[in-house]
Amino acid sequence: MASGSTDPLLPRAGAARHRPATGGWRSALFIIWVEVAERFAYYGVSSNLISYLTGPFGETTAAAAAAVNAWSGAASMLPLLGAAVADSWLGRYRTIVASSVLYITGLGLLALSSTFSSPQSQQCSSSGDGRQVCRSSSVQRAFFYVSLYLVAIAQSGHKPCVQAFGADQFDATDPGESSSRSTFFNWWYLGLCASATVTAAVMSYVQDNVGWGLGFGVPGMVMLLGLLVFLLGTRTYRFYDGGGSGAFSGVGEAVRAWRKSRRRGEGGGGGGATVEAEHGELAEEVRGMARLFPIWATCLLYGVLFAQPPTLFTKQAATLDRRIGPSSSFQVPPAALQSFLGVSIIPCVLLYEHVLVPAARRATGVATGITMLQRIGAGIAMCAVTLLVAALVEMRRLSAARDADPGAAVPMSLWWMVPQYVLFGAADVFAMVGMQEFFYDQVPGALKSLGLALYLSVLGVGSFISSFLISAIDVVTRRDGGTSWRKVVDVQ
Repeated sequence: MASGSTDPLLPRAGAARHRPATGGWRSALFIIWVEVAERFAYYGVSSNLISYLTGPFGETTAAAAAAVNAWSGAASMLPLLGAAVADSWLGRYRTIVASSVLYITGLGLLALSSTFSSPQSQQCSSSGDGRQVCRSSSVQRAFFYVSLYLVAIAQSGHKPCVQAFGADQFDATDPGESSSRSTFFNWWYLGLCASATVTAAVMSYVQDNVGWGLGFGVPGMVMLLGLLVFLLGTRTYRFYDGGGSGAFSGVGEAVRAWRKSRRRGEGGGGGGATVEAEHGELAEEVRGMARLFPIWATCLLYGVLFAQPPTLFTKQAATLDRRIGPSSSFQVPPAALQSFLGVSIIPCVLLYEHVLVPAARRATGVATGITMLQRIGAGIAMCAVTLLVAALVEMRRLSAARDADPGAAVPMSLWWMVPQYVLFGAADVFAMVGMQEFFYDQVPGALKSLGLALYLSVLGVGSFISSFLISAIDVVTRRDGGTSWRKVVDVQ
C-alpha cells in the first residue's frame, strides 16, 4: 500500500501522514468526544452493576462484588489483546470502528436481557431468616453474562486504541505539538470524568427508579452517537503505520529468525549477522517492556482501590441514610456518589494544569512541571490516604449500625462517604493520568496501543486482587460457623 493511499480504513506506510488540515486539536476534539461517549456507556453499566446483581439477579453482596470485579478485571486485561491486534493487524482506526459496532451490539443485548426479569422467570426460595429470595433463571443469567462480556470484549479494542489514536494527532518531533500532547492527556481525562460524573448521577437514578431496560439502552444510544461523530472526523485524522512491529508481527519475526538460524546451522553457511539484526530490534523491544514491570507492579495498589467505588463503596452507601436532608423524602441512589469522583477530578485537573505545572516548571525546569514517575508516586501516596479515610468511615458506620434497629437504615448520613470519593478523585489526577502518559511514552512507536493497554491491565489485575480478597475474607469469616463478612457489609 502506497503512502499516498486515501482509504482511511487502511494503515499508512511510513511516518505520519501530514496534510495542513490533519492532526492537532481539531482531530483530537472528535476523538475526545468518542471517549466521552464510550465512558458514558461503560460507566452506565459498571457504576450500578452491583445493584442489578443484588436486586433483580438476587445475588449476595460477596458474590455480586466478586462477579463485578471479575468482569471489570476482564474488561481491563483484554485490551492487551485488543492493542496487539490493532498494532499488528487492523490498525487503530479500523479497530475503533469494529469495537464500536460490537459495543453497541452488546449494550443492545444487555438491555434486552434486563426485560426478562419478571417474577415468572425467577426462581424463589426462603432464606434462613424467613425472607423470600428470588434469583434469575439459568437462561436469563447466561444471556445476561454473554451480553455483559461482549461489552468487555468490545472495550478491549476500543479503549487503548482511541487514546493512542488521539495522542497520534500530535507529532512528538514537533516542539509545539509535543507539549500539546501532554496537555491532551489532561483534557482527555477531564472529558472522561465529566462523562462519568453525569453517568453516575443520571443513569443510577434511571436504573433504580425507571427501569433497567432503559438504564442499559441509553448507553447504547450514546455509543451509537459517538461512533457517528468519530466517522464524521475521518478526513481530519492523521494516520500512522506500525511499520511491521507489534506483538503478533514480533512473534512472526522471531519464528522466521529461528528457522533461518536452524538452516544456517545445518548448512554451515553464513548469515549470522542477518539473523542477529532480525533478533536485535525485537529483543530491544522485549527488554524495554520488561523494564516497565516494576513500575507496573507498584501501581497495583491504585488498581485495587479503583475497584472499590462501584462495588463495596456502593453497597456501603446503600445501608446509610440517603436523604438529601432530614426533612427530604428523596433518596440519593447509592451509585450516584461516584459522581463525586468527577466533581473532584475536574477542578483538580484545572488546578494541576494551570497552577501546579507552571509553579513546578519554574522550580524544576522540567517542561511538564514534575516527571511522570513523580506524578504516579504522588497519586499512589494519595491512594493510601484515601484507604485510611475509608477505613475510619467504615468503623463509624459499623458502630452506628450496632445501635440501629434491625432492618432500618443505619443512622448515619451517606455524606460521610464523600471525603473518600473526593480524595480518590484527586489521586486519579496524578496516578491515572500519570500512568497513561508514562506507558504511552515508554513503549516503542509501533506499540503505543499496547502501552496504553498496560495501564489498563493495572486496573484489571487490581480488580482480580480485590475479587480474591473478597472471596477469601468471606470464606475465612464463615469458617467454623462464624458470621459471614458479607452480612457485616450489608448490616442495616
